[in-house]
Amino acid sequence: MRRRLITSLALAAVGLPAVLFGGFLYYLLLGTFLIGAAWEYVQLFHAVKFEPQMHITVGGVVLITISRMFFPQYALPVFEATILVALTYHLIAYERGRDQAALDFVITVTGLTYIGWVGSYLLDLRNLPEGGWWFLLVMFCVWLGDSGAYSIGRYYGRHKMAPRLSPKKSWEGYAASVFTATLGGMFFVYAFTTYGNLTGQIVIWQGAILGFILGAFPPLGDLGESMFKRQSGIKDSSDIIPGHGGFFDRIDSWIWGAVIGYYFLTWFIV
Repeated sequence: MRRRLITSLALAAVGLPAVLFGGFLYYLLLGTFLIGAAWEYVQLFHAVKFEPQMHITVGGVVLITISRMFFPQYALPVFEATILVALTYHLIAYERGRDQAALDFVITVTGLTYIGWVGSYLLDLRNLPEGGWWFLLVMFCVWLGDSGAYSIGRYYGRHKMAPRLSPKKSWEGYAASVFTATLGGMFFVYAFTTYGNLTGQIVIWQGAILGFILGAFPPLGDLGESMFKRQSGIKDSSDIIPGHGGFFDRIDSWIWGAVIGYYFLTWFIV
């Protein structure tokens, strides 16, 4: 727990300036997480003898994230082109004797789509007007939910939530995630409208709804990554972040939080 906390504080010290300043500094931080997660994703499947193409997956995520951050008008064609390139590669692989090439192609495209395209909502969220504040509001709810689930579930979890996917997760921890994220949504809306730049843009009851949603659904991102790891027989996607595992371990719930938060804000608030 102490190691995890120290790492979280170190990430915050690096991340907060990037979030507040935005631009290339922000892309450098979040792009590193997404690209690193793509590399780990491919490694997970290589461990069980599938062969998603590393260069296409990681390189595709690089191109998708750059286009979504800096050239959004070209993002969709870039995404589509990476899929076509992936299919071309795996067609050749099949012709050369790789009988599982169709499954390899599906895994490659899933990485491009889930980590590259859906993960890029982490970038879109920051690119909203006053995006630094919106990003912090959404991610603070997700992080509080994660912390509440971890703390309460660790000591009071009795009823297993998904014993095959993640034996340590409990319904008590899940309830704590929803509760703490809801309170966090209310608190940070008050703080950011009183002392930040969101004055008049969102009210506390909307923050409660946003927090409730961000406590309820992003844990599925965590379980989704657990499914990939169970498939590969690996505990953590890597050990690059002390106390947190790998890049994919760290952003599994962020991806869900970003896309849900982005659409909640653009549909109902911004």
